[in-house]
Amino acid sequence: MQDNKNRVQLKDVEPVKGSQHRWLAVTALLLAIGAILHFVSPSFGGVTPNWTISMYALAINLTRPTVKQALGIGFVAGAINIPTSKSAFPYGNLLSETVGAVVCALLVHAFLSGRLATFKLRPAVTTFLTTVASGMTFITVLKFVVGMPMHAYVYVLMPVVFITAAANMVITQLLYYPAERLFRLHEGDGQ
Repeated sequence: MQDNKNRVQLKDVEPVKGSQHRWLAVTALLLAIGAILHFVSPSFGGVTPNWTISMYALAINLTRPTVKQALGIGFVAGAINIPTSKSAFPYGNLLSETVGAVVCALLVHAFLSGRLATFKLRPAVTTFLTTVASGMTFITVLKFVVGMPMHAYVYVLMPVVFITAAANMVITQLLYYPAERLFRLHEGDGQ
């Protein structure tokens, strides 16, 4: 016979509506999805969509974090990319993803504070420019670390950045409105 003192009781816990840290949970979930997809995605003609950038750009467009919070998002995204990177210098992700996330947050806030607050292609535009900022930062770091010749930088890596930016732009735009509906449906009174 079991002693009642040792019995564990389970309680139902209701989620907190309007939690001030909901943006963190949404961002963490999207970064985890991005890391998994970044790891398993094959390369198409030497180019792989950067799922991590797509996911943090999606998170930033959905949750609209402060620039300081975006700095943290970018640093975490860069750290996540290190073990899954297919690059010669994976540690460059720490700087490039931090730059990308801050650029994304600044762009989202600029869109929302200006006349383009309801611009339907905001996720596509912000993701494209975010990927370009992150990618250019990354390949510039890579150029100096591995001593890459300028012609390889300009004619090989720069086109890869812009092709990746175009792929990320499409991915994020396609995912944004279904994710926004889901996010707003369960949002409650705040973020």
